[in-house]
Amino acid sequence: MADQLEPSLADFLRAARGRLTPETAGISDTGRRRVNGLRREELAMLAGVSVDYYTRLEQGRSKSASLEVLDALADALQLDDSERSHLHTIARREPARRRADRPQRLHESTRELLVTFDAALQPAFVLGRRLDVLGHNRLAGLLVADFENMPAAQRNQARFIFLDPHARDLYADWGGVAADTAAMLRMDAGKHPDDPKLGALVGELSIHSPEFVKLWARNRVHERSVGTKRYHHPLVGDLTVAYQALTPGDDPEQTIFVYRTEPRSASRHALQLLSGIADAPATPAGTTAVSRAAESGT
Repeated sequence: MADQLEPSLADFLRAARGRLTPETAGISDTGRRRVNGLRREELAMLAGVSVDYYTRLEQGRSKSASLEVLDALADALQLDDSERSHLHTIARREPARRRADRPQRLHESTRELLVTFDAALQPAFVLGRRLDVLGHNRLAGLLVADFENMPAAQRNQARFIFLDPHARDLYADWGGVAADTAAMLRMDAGKHPDDPKLGALVGELSIHSPEFVKLWARNRVHERSVGTKRYHHPLVGDLTVAYQALTPGDDPEQTIFVYRTEPRSASRHALQLLSGIADAPATPAGTTAVSRAAESGT
């Protein structure tokens, strides 16, 4: 599994070149193409490097490049900030030093912050390396999954997305969520290519999820900062949340994701229903917690 996890400059360049069309790159298409994307000589011209030099990079015969060349390639390939950072990471000229895999834990102030978001009717959770779920507030557990009551080995967002059948029903755009999840793992692999736990996770997902295998082979990378997610919740129906990613000061490899909904929206009402379900006492026969919460106006 190490060779599958180890980031390859050659593979990344080939994949990025294959996604860039001549039209997008501002190149006149001069005839039929046998492959998707730009030709090597076209990309070399855009980056201002020789075709021979670029070919050696893409064939893995040259494993390093100067910062200037990397920036030129990133510009030519029209990489976003996450992709550009990943390119520089995997093209580093010094071998990565193996670092102790210290367990990640939430600081007490982060736990208190999660509770504060609960009071504001905002689901929130914290991801660490490998997309491990390090913690979440009550509302996030109700909306997505109660990771804190799962066995420790299962508290991982990627594992939930690809291996838990509930995730396919929960996410209205499961395909998009799955693609972003695989790309986030790729980003992590670029930073920690020698992480045995990440290698084991990628191996498990590759064995049990054909969709993951296809997405992993795309060599896409992604970092989430802001965006939206759509859910189809089994208890409260459809809702849309906007999210923002925050980094706690004590660990830059942890990310706090905070969800919010528009005031007086159907999505806000759905979260109110979920919160009411958790607060409601045992349900009498003939009624449901959802209906009682709705009748109470929560």
